[in-house]
Amino acid sequence: MKTLKKLSILLALLIFVACNQKERKQESTETAPTEITKEAFKFGTWITSNKEKPNAFYEAEFKKYKAGGIDEVLINTGTDPKELARLTPIAKAAGLNVHAWIMAMNRPGDTVALKHPEWYVVSRDGKSCFDTRPYVDYYQWLCPTRKESRNHVLGLVEGLAKVEGVESVHLDYIRFSDIFLPIGLLPKYNLVQDTEMAEFDFCYCDECVGAFEKIHHKNPRDSKNTSIDMEWKNFRLNAIKSVVDDAYKIAHANNKILTAAVFPYPEMADHMVRQRWDKWDIDEVYPMIYHGFYNEEVDWIGYATKQGVTDVESENIAINTGVYMPDFKSVEELKQAIMHAKDNGAKGVTFFDAPALTDEYLKAIKETKALINK
Repeated sequence: MKTLKKLSILLALLIFVACNQKERKQESTETAPTEITKEAFKFGTWITSNKEKPNAFYEAEFKKYKAGGIDEVLINTGTDPKELARLTPIAKAAGLNVHAWIMAMNRPGDTVALKHPEWYVVSRDGKSCFDTRPYVDYYQWLCPTRKESRNHVLGLVEGLAKVEGVESVHLDYIRFSDIFLPIGLLPKYNLVQDTEMAEFDFCYCDECVGAFEKIHHKNPRDSKNTSIDMEWKNFRLNAIKSVVDDAYKIAHANNKILTAAVFPYPEMADHMVRQRWDKWDIDEVYPMIYHGFYNEEVDWIGYATKQGVTDVESENIAINTGVYMPDFKSVEELKQAIMHAKDNGAKGVTFFDAPALTDEYLKAIKETKALINK
């Protein structure tokens, strides 16, 4: 009987200890503060390399950018992997991340493409971009539908994606030529664009028309008003999307992400350049919210940023607001632009372009960065 009593007391003690330990564990779990990791707001700049400039020049440049608050450089090397491989370790040694910036569908001076006139887009009035360039001579657009031209672009993407140390392949001019120019640029070309003008409407090459006819059983060349033919518009939007989605696969296969410079927000990009970037397979976008091009005030940077952020919030696509340095009249305006971007959901701001970053601007960027990330 005494033995049974002792066992009962021992069992009660064990239950009490176990329950007490469980309560303590629960209390510890419930009251422990949750550690929240705040992602730093980042700053970047686009830069075009010069092969004639020595490593020492770039060592000094990259150190200057880093000291001024810049976190990443998007480098245009003319799609040269060797030049990218030269500059990447220099930038990384200075503490900068590197993105391989490529002019994608617009390929001015591409020696391979220029051997193939059939690769180029054709306007609604039947003129090829191979020898008749819209707006400016460096507008030399390749067709995103034709297998050979799109594979040429994707091959260039792969070459850059294989460079060690690069964060992303950064697509630029990943669209059709402008059907509508930004309103602030129209006087420069003495143009009024109230309608979709035939000489700026692409692509009507045999490859595009044939592929479209197979799907929709009609020829866009016969349309009396292509601007309201949604199937034809979507065909071209999807042609660009297809190139992007394939580039995404290539980048990720090489352990890189895919980023792109795009028009300010999806509806605007759709209207102006046949680019619907909220529907792409892509990791990050850098909308070129160049307010001066559109005769807008600095606060428009916040508006346009918000439009893009809202459109991609369910797609897990990050937004880095791009700004155009000559548009700013003062350091204070630049600081305002950065805050407008941040307050409307951007994860960073990128400046076009590096040579425009004066010591005064870099000082302002560094000060604003410290304020944001404190």
